Amino acid sequence: MTDTAAHETDRNHQNARMAWRAILSAFCACLIGIGLARFAYTPLLPAIVDAHWFEASAAAYLGAANLSGYLVGALLGRTIAARASTVLTLRITMLAATAAFFACAFPVSFLWFFAWRFAAGLAGGALMVLAAPTVLPLIAPSRRGLASGIIFMGIGAGVALSGTLVPLLLQQGLRETWLGLGALSLLLTIIAWAGWPLDVVSHTTTSHNAMHVPKRWTLRALYIEYALNAAGWVPHMIFLVDFVARGLGEGLQVGAEYWVLFGLGATIGPILAGHLADRTGFAAALRFAFFLEAFAVAIPAFGLGQAWLIASSLIVGAFVTGTVPLMLGRIAELLPHHPAQQKVAWSLATVFFALFQAAAAYGLSFVFAQTGGNYSVLFLIGAGAMILALAIDLSVAVFIRTPREHAQDHDS
Repeated sequence: MTDTAAHETDRNHQNARMAWRAILSAFCACLIGIGLARFAYTPLLPAIVDAHWFEASAAAYLGAANLSGYLVGALLGRTIAARASTVLTLRITMLAATAAFFACAFPVSFLWFFAWRFAAGLAGGALMVLAAPTVLPLIAPSRRGLASGIIFMGIGAGVALSGTLVPLLLQQGLRETWLGLGALSLLLTIIAWAGWPLDVVSHTTTSHNAMHVPKRWTLRALYIEYALNAAGWVPHMIFLVDFVARGLGEGLQVGAEYWVLFGLGATIGPILAGHLADRTGFAAALRFAFFLEAFAVAIPAFGLGQAWLIASSLIVGAFVTGTVPLMLGRIAELLPHHPAQQKVAWSLATVFFALFQAAAAYGLSFVFAQTGGNYSVLFLIGAGAMILALAIDLSVAVFIRTPREHAQDHDS
């Protein structure tokens, strides 16, 4: 081997190490910002009420504070990064989420707690729109599905931890639980700190003949599909445990077991979805996801038994996180030579997601109250949202042709 070849090999190995180090940093960001900052609050809420920190109604508003902050973070994340720097913004938001855990160990007042829960949500929204787009340009296109799957697996890991680690920490006390989560978040921030890429070199080759952007409403349709997915997941995310515990009369312990299954699905979902997308393309993988989700979300409405309910919990959990890399990859497919526009599109998709999920949470809660606690209606509405997303995607595929597809037909 010549010196030039050896030098090239060493440089490739170094680039690969940098890429995987950056993927680890983005994984930690998703685990902190979404996995822990949002999902750990669910098992903490009853403990907060039982410890008389806040009344049940106030504690619920504190949960909504995180969702509100997430929406603001998704809206402002790119703007903040443009004025400072992306890496600095990522580091500061991870530190902010970490500080929020420590601050919430001391219930000074409702306003204090609300502000820190809002700050944690804002950090999560910013991390969601910045982390993966910062890292993925380092990865060859043929491996981006798997890489994005690993990154967003952090969300699923947070769901799984919320169902396992938090109950263990609560045995030591509520304040100790918040401090423990803060310590874990700080450790993850330290691990991620030096892994962010300072100078991103994209694997995308720019060709002046390919610099066409699909029609605006093609992307807008994608935003609506992602938003409908967010709405379709709400029956499982909010009502699954209650449906099993009270609707089926199985009790809270059994309901919690289904939440653990949901978390396991959320942990492996991004890897499986990304692996599938690397082989079929993101468009095909996304359509398959919509079809399977529609079926899985509807299952609890038909009372098919335990095995089917287990499958529903696992599948919906898998796609709650697995659809995220599929959507990000689909945006990259539509804007293959426009990395800046990819970031804008991903931010908009995240904003649509946050809006529809919050609206669905309030809307389905209203429907549940108006129907006298009818769970089946909720799951059928969720399945309907998934079917509509699939119908929109198929309609776009039939009636809208991107410049790339026209060129492929011309070449053939």
